[in-house]
Amino acid sequence: MPDQAILNHAAQILGAISADQRADTALRFYFESHRYLQPPAKRLISHTVFVYYRWFSWLDPKASPQKRLEHAAALHERFTVEPKFVKTEALAALAVPKWLAAEMELPADYLRQLQCDPALWLRSRPGQSLALANALTNCELPALSATMGNRLAELTSGTVAGPAARDALRYTGIQDLFKTEQFKTGAFEIQDFASQLVGQVCAPRPGETWWDACAGEGGKTLHLADLMQNKGVVWATDRNPRRLDTLKRRAARAKLFNYRAELWDGGLRLPTKQKFDGILLDAPCSGVGTWQRNPHARWTTTPEDVRELAATQLALLSHLVPALKPGGRLIYAVCTLTRSETTAVVAAFNAAHPDLTPISAQLFWPHELNANGMFIATWKKQK
Repeated sequence: MPDQAILNHAAQILGAISADQRADTALRFYFESHRYLQPPAKRLISHTVFVYYRWFSWLDPKASPQKRLEHAAALHERFTVEPKFVKTEALAALAVPKWLAAEMELPADYLRQLQCDPALWLRSRPGQSLALANALTNCELPALSATMGNRLAELTSGTVAGPAARDALRYTGIQDLFKTEQFKTGAFEIQDFASQLVGQVCAPRPGETWWDACAGEGGKTLHLADLMQNKGVVWATDRNPRRLDTLKRRAARAKLFNYRAELWDGGLRLPTKQKFDGILLDAPCSGVGTWQRNPHARWTTTPEDVRELAATQLALLSHLVPALKPGGRLIYAVCTLTRSETTAVVAAFNAAHPDLTPISAQLFWPHELNANGMFIATWKKQK
């Protein structure tokens, strides 16, 4: 159980969270103004805040913030030891917002996964996972079933570039990874396992030309560049220049230079006349697949958000089609599980673009991966 000092810090953070601010943002601002807090205390405070939102619907709104935080911590400790003490029916009613049942199935394993602490995944440089595991210690290799491997192979027309997520490691230690020599020298990136699978599905070849259309801070851009062995080029675009600046710093640390960063607002006017062997659209989405890691989002995301994002996703996909070479591949990935943003988007896109041949569409659940949930669909442009 967190002590009173941790509860007090967490209560102050709860009081600072506004309707348009995420819990992780509030935590970052709080830690910036409380620099005396050491990493162990920061980890406990962050964990206490996230546990609060996992068990939010079980808590008495009339109790003080400290009492609610303490109650959530007690529930979490018991659940960690005895997951079945909470009935599936209670999880379906209280662990997620009521509107979600109209958008997706709610398997018992998924609901229980949501209430667990999330795994921390690393992506090593290609072929260096065992060396990295030995250097960092407290690392585990992922375990994927044959069925999961077959589903990934379907997305690439039968071939994945080597074993699925062969460079992934689950880190179970407590050291500050950002201060390790391995991080400073670019030996690994912190990247969720599901996101690493997206890069494997893209399976870019050295010398090809790819476009990461909504690159953000560049996690998947760097993965594509690494898989291409620093050969060829990956265009990375985003509407936010600060994100692209972060990509540049990350790429310099990893010594990856086969990329080009440009601004693109997602509109019809593309950033280049270049034609691509492959395009990845890691589209903005509701993030339902990340609710284990970001439990606060369960209570701020709305059905209206889902509908608006689905329209954006379909428009983005359509805007990218002219940039594909004949025979080029289009990969659509979203870390959400809602029908509106997954199968419905794919169906609408298929109807509007008969010039693209659907390859496969797969939904990967958080409890299957011990990671974020992810939907991936792939197409090939006809020659």
